[in-house]
Amino acid sequence: MYLELVKKNSVILDKDGNKVKEVELPFIFSFPVRKDIIRRVFLAEFTHSLQPKGRDPMAGKRTSAESFGINLGMARVPRVKNSGEAALAPNTVGGRLTFPPSVDKKLVEEVNDKEKQLAVISALSATADKVFVKARGHVFKDSVSFPIVVTDDIVSLKTASEVEEFLEKIGVYDDVKRVKERIRIRAGKGKMRGRKYKESIGPLIIVHDSNSPIVKAARNIAGVDVVNAKDVSVIHLAPGAHSGRLTIYTETSIKILDERLSKRLVS
Repeated sequence: MYLELVKKNSVILDKDGNKVKEVELPFIFSFPVRKDIIRRVFLAEFTHSLQPKGRDPMAGKRTSAESFGINLGMARVPRVKNSGEAALAPNTVGGRLTFPPSVDKKLVEEVNDKEKQLAVISALSATADKVFVKARGHVFKDSVSFPIVVTDDIVSLKTASEVEEFLEKIGVYDDVKRVKERIRIRAGKGKMRGRKYKESIGPLIIVHDSNSPIVKAARNIAGVDVVNAKDVSVIHLAPGAHSGRLTIYTETSIKILDERLSKRLVS
């Protein structure tokens, strides 16, 4: 099945959004979009960021409460001797939990390396399809062609305003506006724990050098992420296991992805 894939062509844009040339894309952008594999691998990789959670073994048990016994016309739950207040039992105020979370619980889900690679390839293919990108909720101009490939000199952008101007010229800045308008305060106690605001997912820029100025320049733009082509995964390409993220590639990053993943399609 993999040998029947047909290569796609893509236009390369410069900083100003002008067409520079047309190149042939590797097979990874023609692979069928397998939502089932993407979801499975996303959930497996997401579990690696979870921190084991447990309880103090003595939580709710630091009391001298004992049951008063029978034939007293009251429930036989443990009670504090002087006050008669119920304690210790799971159904009492301040009592222990019935089944508290355990640090021994296995949170990390394992998945085969081949599945990981196919999931990344499939997620990359979805970024090259306008239908998937639009279905995910991203906003862009109708003139934008996918996948969006730009020249390598965009990595030299040094300020957030320069990056925003670049996104405007290639026709995807409307997606950044969408993210800014939807920033909202989180409901619940999470707002007191360092995650007060909820923010939507915006454009992803895949570069070929992690030390490029654009990495820091885009850091303060709502919803925009910059990642190296060597490190890109389903977590970046399909947040929430939903494929079709609005993605911008540099010309060299395409070659890196081709070297990293194309051998999987012919093996």
